[in-house]
Formats: sequence, C-alpha cells, structure tokens
Amino acid sequence: MEINREKLIEMYTVMVRIRVFEERVLKEFTLGNVPGFCHLYIGEEAIASAVCAALKPDDYIMSTHRGHGHVIAKGARTDRMMAELYGKKTGYNKGKGGSMHIANTEIGILGANGVVAGGITTAGGAALSSKLRKSGQVTICFLGDGATNAGRFHEGANLAGAFDLPIVYIVENNGFGISVRFSDICKVKNIADRAISYGFPSVTVDGNDPVAVYEAAGEAVSRARQGQGASMVECKTYRPRGHFIGDPQNYVTKEELKDWVSKDPIPRFRKHLLDGGIATKAEISSIDEMINNEIDDAVKYAQDSPLPDPQDVTADMYA
Repeated sequence: MEINREKLIEMYTVMVRIRVFEERVLKEFTLGNVPGFCHLYIGEEAIASAVCAALKPDDYIMSTHRGHGHVIAKGARTDRMMAELYGKKTGYNKGKGGSMHIANTEIGILGANGVVAGGITTAGGAALSSKLRKSGQVTICFLGDGATNAGRFHEGANLAGAFDLPIVYIVENNGFGISVRFSDICKVKNIADRAISYGFPSVTVDGNDPVAVYEAAGEAVSRARQGQGASMVECKTYRPRGHFIGDPQNYVTKEELKDWVSKDPIPRFRKHLLDGGIATKAEISSIDEMINNEIDDAVKYAQDSPLPDPQDVTADMYA
C-alpha cells in the first residue's frame, strides 16, 4: 500500500500524542492525582497509530486494559481521557470508569476491558452486527499475546472464521503476560500461525515499524470490508516499562531492556521521516511542541473539572 506524506505525518503525530500522554499519566499517577491502576502503552505506539490510520471514522475498535493508545489513535480527546483518569465528571465515562474502561461509541470506541481476552467475543458481536446490517464497517480487536491462550480467544476466532466476520485481530505481542514470558508457556513461535486453525489469513510484522503495521493492517481491513472475512496481524513489540505503574520488572534482563529501548518506535520513525525528506526538523519540532501543549491543557482540564455527584453513582448502569 502506498502511504502518502500526510498519512505518515498523521501517524507520527498520533504516536507522539500517545507517548506524551502516557508519560504525563505516569507523572500524575506517581503524584497521587490518578487513582486505580494504569497500564502504559509506552513503546507500542506504532501499532495503534498505524492500525487506526487504516480505518474509517465509523469502524469499531475493541480495546484492552492497556488501551490509552488505542483510543487516542481512534480519535478520543486527550482532555476528556485525562479527566476520566482523574475520576472527574467531564471524563468519557463521567469519572466512573477510569483507565481501563474508556469508551465512546460515537467514534467507534466500544470500550476497553480490564479482563484479559474479555473483549474478544464482544468484538465478534460488533462484527456480526456489521455483517447483518451490511454496513461495511470493520471491527478491530486489539489483544495481547497472553489473551491468545484464553478460551474466549479460541471461541471468538473460531466463530469469526466460521461466519466470515469483518474483523481484524491485532495481536500486540510484547513478549510477556504480566511477568510470564510468552515463550515459556507456548510452543508457537509466531502467534499468527494459530490463525490457520480458524481458516483465515495472518501475518507477523515488526510492531515498532508503523509503515509495516499500516500496510498489513490496511490489507486486512480492506479484505474485511470486501466481505472476505477475518484476518490476524501479529505485531511483535515490547513494553520498556512494567505491566502496570509500579511493576519492578524483576523478570527482565538489563541487556534485553537496553536492546529493545534502542528500537524505540518514535525516534526510529522520526529518523525515517527526516532522512527520507518527508518532514523537516522544524515540522517535527512544531508537532512535538503542539502535543506537549495539548497534554498540559488536558491535565489542567482534568484538574479544573468537577467530581461526579454522589447521587449519580447508579446513573447509566442500566439501559
């Protein structure tokens, strides 16, 4: 797939937006301003940015516990996201969902899920809905490597294959299920190889290369939109920080961490844009400054927003 300059700049901008947002979440959480748990998307920005760049506004995404990057890439506002993390009334879930449950159906975000593999069957339902309505919408189901060993994954993928659903499974293989190395609990070298069991195509790509991810995701999305059924794209990546903020990462070697940090997708993509004459240093600096200002404003918005009213604790619980 040919990628024009505007699309490449767009992907870089979204990658930086995710990184700066997550770094600020880390700071605010450490200061005690953000309650609950947060699972940072730092190091995996190329995947969500590239995948969502291949979608239409009314396409669906199903996210995970590590979902900030997904929803930013799909178009969520960082101020309302930060307000949600702060537990404020102006957040996407009115301050009652927090980090792991941000949703906005108006832009196709069906929500995140704090349960590993919890969103897989929900994503299948969304894809089935699109097929029955003949809407042409595609559902992206983000999941981690650990989720592919859960029963819901096998049930969902089997039905997606059997019914030729317009769904693309984006497996973000960062090598670990919490602290368990995936290679220690699964003999499959490439998770994408599992797709053959369900009768749909798959591919494994470098998850730190947004161009490679965009090309693979774009082809899978196009296939789904044309009624040719499900696909899987396995994106091999790494999270340089722990499973959650505060995880000491005793299960990671210094050498491994150093090696993966050298493959950080953002400076790597920035170099690609500069070396290829796609963007100038001034343009890159302008984007970086714009995003930093945006996230500063998002934090202020969250800080200035009101807390939910106690009397609204049971509101929105039932349809």
